[in-house]
This record gives sequence, C-alpha cells and structure tokens, in this order.
Amino acid sequence: MLDVCLLGCGGMMPLPRRWLTALMLRYNGSSILIDCGEGTQIAIKEKGWSFKPIDVICFTHYHGDHISGLPGLLLSMGNAERHEPLTLIGPKGLERVVNALRTIAPELPFEIYYKEIQGTEETFEMNGYRIRAFRVNHNVLCYGYTMEIDRAGKFDVERAKAANIPLCCWNPLQKGNVVEFEGVHYTPDMVLGEARKGIKLTYTTDTRPTRSIIQNAEHSDLFVCEGMYGEDDKKSKALEHKHMMFKEAAKLAAEAEVSELWLTHYSPSLVRPEEFMDGVREIFPNAYPGKDGKSTVLSFEEE
Repeated sequence: MLDVCLLGCGGMMPLPRRWLTALMLRYNGSSILIDCGEGTQIAIKEKGWSFKPIDVICFTHYHGDHISGLPGLLLSMGNAERHEPLTLIGPKGLERVVNALRTIAPELPFEIYYKEIQGTEETFEMNGYRIRAFRVNHNVLCYGYTMEIDRAGKFDVERAKAANIPLCCWNPLQKGNVVEFEGVHYTPDMVLGEARKGIKLTYTTDTRPTRSIIQNAEHSDLFVCEGMYGEDDKKSKALEHKHMMFKEAAKLAAEAEVSELWLTHYSPSLVRPEEFMDGVREIFPNAYPGKDGKSTVLSFEEE
C-alpha cells in the first residue's frame, strides 16, 4: 500500500494556514518527496511523519515555491544523523541549482546522487516502484511525475507442484526472483499468473493542460493536479503565466479516466477553493479541494 500526504497546497507564497507545494509518499520503508516549498519540514512534522527516511526528492521545476525548503530540510536530515544516500531527480540544471542552495548547507553526513531528466520523458526504477517524469507546459522547463507500483500475478500452487519445483523456491519465485536450485533454473513465469492491477499516482503542477498529462495520468488511482484559479475571470491570467484553472484540471481527470482528483497549488488570492467545486464536479464528480495534510492510503484491489 502507498501512504499519500499533500503536505502543502499553496502556490507563490506561504500563508498562515497554507504551506507551499509538497507531496510526500511512503511505500515499503521508502519515503518520496515531490517538490519542497518553504516550510515543508514543518508540514512533515505537523503530519507526524519523519523526514529522516526520505530517500528520493523529485522537483517539478526550480521556482522558489517548489524548492526553497530544500536547504533547511537537508540540514535537518543531517542533524538527525542520517547517513544513507539521498537521490534527487529534476530537470536540467539540477546539480547546479542544488549546489547554489547548499551554500548554507555545505556539510552533510550523507551523499547526494543527482539524476537530471533527459528529454521529454524518462523513467526511474528504484525501491520497488517506478517514477516516470514527463514534460509539461510552464514558462520554465517543468515536469510532472507518475509513480507506479506493479503487482505480480497470483502464485499458482498447482503449477508449482506439477513442475516439481522445490518448496524452498516458492517464496522467492512469488517475489519475482529467478532461482537456481541443485543446478536447475526456475523462473517466476513458471508459477505466476498474469500481472494484476497495481497502484498508480500522478502529480502535476505549474502547467497548462497538455496531452502528456492525459497520457501519463491515464487510469491513475489518484491524480493530484494544479488548480491555480477557480474564478472564471482569471483565465487570461492562467494563460499568461501558464497555470491551470480548476475546470481545466477536471477535464484532464475526466479524459484520463482517473479514479480521484485532488486540486492543489492555489493562488494566494484564492481563499476558499471549496466554493468553486460544484463546477468542477459537473465535469469530474470525484474531485476534492486539496488542503495541507490531506492524506489517503492507496491499496491493491481486493480479489
């Protein structure tokens, strides 16, 4: 199962009751952060989660409201006596930008690995999940992210018995590993049925609607999408600064046939996003306004 928490849902500047952009995920002992706006480490503490086990941080782009919380977070992770390496993923210029921010956090007790996204789309596999970055349309180079957790097919006991596979090999085969025992190779396809539906989450912000978002968000269990403006008269502003309207996000969710939509990255002028949800739900009924600390657990389908 995948724990999900929208740590901050604000855009441009933090407000007294709204932290800046950040989403945190936890899966099988691994913690992933997408974006790290100012105040992110406080939001993590407010949630009751820990920043020490974060092993991957993904950045959509390098505007301050998406990365300004990084130096403080790195310092806090270092002060927590963390020694495991940290992987950072982001657009071109990642190492240069982070090194500039690290002027105030120069010494850390852990290594940082940099993975700059190449081209319009790139996939990273680690820790039992898959992260795919895809180009979106903002006024600087910007990416959305999809996280997928695959689920293998059911273990077929009768097939294992019929193939005379030793009992000691069953467990590693069920986990998808190739096993050699007494000179014989056994492979997972010998005992596993067709792959079952996994878990999929898509996150995108600071963008105009794009075909890449629909393609990558298709059939996501949860789609966390920018809703910078709810007011119809802000459309020209959204076009000028390449941001998204509430209703545009709803149309993307409908086209991608996602299960659930959370809106995020609100304009500071947008005080009560829930006031605009009726129009959103006319387009996509299972839509919700994001708020700091909003959480859920995504689980594999019951059979």
